[in-house]
Amino acid sequence: MDLGISGKVALVTGGSAGLGLAAARSLAREGCDVCVCARDPERLADAVVELQEFGKVVHAVLADVEDPDSARRVVEETREVLGPVDILVANAGGPPPGRFDEVGLDDWDVALQRNLLATVRLAHAVLPGMRSRGWGRIVTITSRSAREALDGLVLSNATRSAVAGLVRTLAREVGRDGVRVNNVLPGPIETDRLRDLSGGEEAMRRRGDGVPVGRIGRPEEVGDVVAFLASERASYVNGVSLLVDGGESRVIA
Repeated sequence: MDLGISGKVALVTGGSAGLGLAAARSLAREGCDVCVCARDPERLADAVVELQEFGKVVHAVLADVEDPDSARRVVEETREVLGPVDILVANAGGPPPGRFDEVGLDDWDVALQRNLLATVRLAHAVLPGMRSRGWGRIVTITSRSAREALDGLVLSNATRSAVAGLVRTLAREVGRDGVRVNNVLPGPIETDRLRDLSGGEEAMRRRGDGVPVGRIGRPEEVGDVVAFLASERASYVNGVSLLVDGGESRVIA
């Protein structure tokens, strides 16, 4: 299936590893020129080498989206090198685990900056151009915790659900301008974060046994969903929060 996004410019934050890199890989495979930004220079350099194998233009920006000034700088640099951002994939590492009485106010500040306000700033930076051109896609990558409160993840539950609310609101406000805004909610996916939360490979395997499809998900399975939501083929999909969790969630709505 031709997704109709060859030649589009995509910006992926947190794009040097895990789900961000998977999304960047899927978009590059579909013919997008891709800018990835991340905090780790070595991982970022490795990501560029990998993405260049698809034959498209790849650019990297060393940036921390928690920094209030980073969003506009990353968007401006992407425009200078590749052109205006057509597709934004807003992705960042999840906040640390903990119950409400185990996390401090400083932890809340960091989680809000990383997992909510960074997305707000990025959207502010890209939306005017998308609306003026009459085409744009914003895809956020959050977590199943945006739909279903998970024990011991109070920071994720609160900030991820806030992003879901933002996505639904923006989708209603900018849909008539040709911009689609959607959210991907990964469940158990083979990433460093899941290894840390699970306590190792064996624990991950046992976690996979409990998923209805019988295994942990692969990062590319999330990346391909991101690419579809960013595509022309998904032009009537707007404001959704889509679970990619192998059927693990029991929530009906």
